[in-house]
Amino acid sequence: MIHHLRAAGTSLILDATGSGTPVIVHWGADLGALTPADLDALAAASVPPVGPSSIDVPLRLSLLPALAEGWSGRPALGGFRVGATAGSRVGLPDGSPAPSGTLDPALTLVAVHKRGDNTLAIELADAHASVTVTTDLELTVQGVLRLRHTVTNTASEAGAGTLELAGLDAILPVPDRAAEILDFTGLWSHERRPQRSTLGQGAWSRESRHGRPGHDDSYLTVAGTAGFGFRSGEVWAVHLAHSGDKRVWAERSALGYAVVGAGELLAPGELSLAAGASYTTPWTVAVYSAAGLDGLSARLHPWIRSWSTITGPRKVLLNTWEAVYFDHDLPTLSRLVDAAAQVGVERFVLDDGWFSGRTDDQRALGDWFVDTAKWPQGLHPLIERVHAAGLDFGLWVEPEMVNPDSDLARAHPDWLLGSASAPTWRGQRVLDLANPDAFAWLLERLTALLAEYPIAYLKWDHNRDLLGGSVHRQTAALYRLIDAVRAAQPGLEIESCASGGGRIDLGILERVDRVWTSDTNDPLERQQIQRYTSVLVPPEYLGGHLGAATAHTTWRTSALGFRLATALFGSAGIEWDLTRASAAELDQIAAWIAIYKERRALLHAGVIVHADASDPALELHGVVATDGASAVFAQVALAAPRTALPAPIRFPGLDRARRYRVRPLLVGPAPQTMQTVPPAWLAAGADELVLSGAVLADVGLPAPLLTPEQAALFTLDAV
Repeated sequence: MIHHLRAAGTSLILDATGSGTPVIVHWGADLGALTPADLDALAAASVPPVGPSSIDVPLRLSLLPALAEGWSGRPALGGFRVGATAGSRVGLPDGSPAPSGTLDPALTLVAVHKRGDNTLAIELADAHASVTVTTDLELTVQGVLRLRHTVTNTASEAGAGTLELAGLDAILPVPDRAAEILDFTGLWSHERRPQRSTLGQGAWSRESRHGRPGHDDSYLTVAGTAGFGFRSGEVWAVHLAHSGDKRVWAERSALGYAVVGAGELLAPGELSLAAGASYTTPWTVAVYSAAGLDGLSARLHPWIRSWSTITGPRKVLLNTWEAVYFDHDLPTLSRLVDAAAQVGVERFVLDDGWFSGRTDDQRALGDWFVDTAKWPQGLHPLIERVHAAGLDFGLWVEPEMVNPDSDLARAHPDWLLGSASAPTWRGQRVLDLANPDAFAWLLERLTALLAEYPIAYLKWDHNRDLLGGSVHRQTAALYRLIDAVRAAQPGLEIESCASGGGRIDLGILERVDRVWTSDTNDPLERQQIQRYTSVLVPPEYLGGHLGAATAHTTWRTSALGFRLATALFGSAGIEWDLTRASAAELDQIAAWIAIYKERRALLHAGVIVHADASDPALELHGVVATDGASAVFAQVALAAPRTALPAPIRFPGLDRARRYRVRPLLVGPAPQTMQTVPPAWLAAGADELVLSGAVLADVGLPAPLLTPEQAALFTLDAV
């Protein structure tokens, strides 16, 4: 049977008519309502010729491409046997023994089960290789394709023995016109740096061995037509919803096929399947768009929102880290609470430094008891002050890590992951969450804190790579731990931080309500980090803070207006000692928070859009309401423009038939410009400017001449 999955402008056609592994005939643009006869004709016509010096049957790329099928690219399934008896070793499709014990099964189709209109479960087996594979395939109503595999070792103990799994990956075909590759790299405080290349013959492969995705995470791998941008071009994207080690790649074979693939990266010997045991891969999330990167977001964001743990408005928070660092005392923090309440902050988050013996970042991590020297009455007096000011209370923790100089490490050195001789990282070792005793102790400590104190929010940090141990087991245990903490404390919100944006993926996102996008609060760095992180993750998840004028990570000094405009587009917060702010600054911050509260329903539920600028120094991004009734845009000058008069501001994503009133939106001091006379439409009477969405998108409006590192905001409201 041929299966046609359709949703939101996307089609996937799966040919399951033969006895072998089904073939994906098409993944991409919606092909319309095809009859069974149409599907049969398409599948039959898609069979390629047999070329010279090749296998003697047509090469078709299956759902699990394998060497046994003639595919010489990276295979979907790899592994080898341990403990096979003589004469029963497996691997070759003709039944002859494979001397190396390598696994390359010739899978045959057992059944295809329809679990819903757009959900399939495909059962495959190779009795000789003693494996079965079940593939779950779902095309959501938003047009997001999800794919995962489950492999089971069906061998007997006396026969083929244990299966050592080397990898089990999702591989999807892309057409030859997908000629360019975009993915990401980065560093601490400089995450999500885009990099593009042409996909030639061979593989562009990215592997992460950090024990977390890492600051250099490939994040989202996009194959697209030449020159694709935010608003144009066909693109096919993949992301692995997993918080541990992974590999993601694009490959163009000399055989004629091009693919994208993703899977968990397993260390040798890390995953052994005894007889009867199974392994299920993380979900691979794949998205097609005919409208560039914004088209990917237009599918991904509604899908993520359909299962999000977020249940209410994203509160404005103040985090104490860059305000006080480790200098905790009740009078200082009380003054900070009062200043936060004065400007309209809704949540106060006490960062690192509250627990026993924690005077710097080299000691006491893991000793999750309130420091009686700093807090002789516990945290109760501070929390009472926070609640009296009308705020709720959040607390920083880093459960997965431990300092060697800690009571925990001294009492339980066997709970530490990796070799004792391995170097520390930020003075830290890793706690082995797969150790049942360590897991139980940590769960007890976290739930005890949550039971003793009215904590509404945990900032859950993770400040180093693992560099040893089983990442697979550690990641699975982390998920269990977060799930257990949330189950014990319903309503608790959790922010995932990993020395900034080192662990932002759709595996962790299922369990948290916010991610810390980067450790930098420098607005110039943040513009690019937020721009690309939001392609995958909706902006309501992306923590963005108003920091001090001089950033603590770059020592660059930025204007208040630029800092406010940058932090507005996300889950807004403050990380600045407000007791040092002037009265005028506090008034401007209060006005900014009022604007955020007024517009956060739009900012956190609308459609994000970006203009494809001809000048990389100037960017335009915004959020348009799903009904097209309103929008907020930011014109950002990252550097000096190429020309004296920049191109007009063209506002994408509006309803072309509706008419909009365009107004400037002031957050903080007015942006600095270098112009003798402003554009006419921004002069007196600008509130009366009303134009159609088509005119605003295609013709646009003259841009104010912003100086570098400035932003001008605009609201557009349908009339």
